[in-house]
Amino acid sequence: MGAAYNAVGVSSFTEFLTMAAPELLPGNRKLPEGGLADIAPHATTIVAISCVDGVLMAGDRRATMGNLIASRDIEKVHEADPYSLVGIAGTAGIGIELMRLFQVELEHYEKIEGAMLSLDGKANRLAGLVRGNLGAAMQGLVAVPLFAGFDLDAKDPAKVGRIFSFDVAGGCYEETGYDSIGSGSLFAKSALKKRYRPGVTTADATKLAVEALYDAADDDTATGGPDVIRRIFPVVMTVTAEGTHRLPDAETAAIAEAVIAARHENIGG
Repeated sequence: MGAAYNAVGVSSFTEFLTMAAPELLPGNRKLPEGGLADIAPHATTIVAISCVDGVLMAGDRRATMGNLIASRDIEKVHEADPYSLVGIAGTAGIGIELMRLFQVELEHYEKIEGAMLSLDGKANRLAGLVRGNLGAAMQGLVAVPLFAGFDLDAKDPAKVGRIFSFDVAGGCYEETGYDSIGSGSLFAKSALKKRYRPGVTTADATKLAVEALYDAADDDTATGGPDVIRRIFPVVMTVTAEGTHRLPDAETAAIAEAVIAARHENIGG
């Protein structure tokens, strides 16, 4: 048994993996030279909105590979731990692996320390994982997350829902009110810029998120809109003082169909 397994007080799973099996970390794998962006599916688009009682995150279901649709029903929004959510955009495989490693990182910390990381601590840990993928990102395998959570330590009840964005170098930035990542983010954020208001309810934020994804799909071919034929609709999750919750597919479908019906009367939204 290696020394890493006998080390005391290693609360970071990635630090443990660096000692025990560094080749398993995404950023340590050797890649062939040249650009690799066109050979792997890419995931888009994610939006996050701060609500009066927490935060909401939603993602479309499409993954593309060049000009082809690689998947129509990929899920890009997941629970990171009981009080936070993470969404991925960019190279789907890398993003999913980073997300799973992040989930293990948070669980490992809680088991070792007997306490949950603060929301800022979680965001910083995720930034480190993104930074570790910088080499692959420079070859086109970019994966960027969007992180949001309920701040159990917040002093202001109006600021319990917080959102963090990242760049490919691991820079971490807190966003105010809402944010979006992915190829359709420009259009999604433009929609939210006109409609978002501080103190929005969770129900209204859900409608705003679905509308923003609809607008993104309207102008970005890599973003999938609601598919009423195949019954494929956005993944919508919330996190409040009671923990994370994924909206049932039937509820999300009803909201998406209401948005579509409204667009028959006003195409521009």
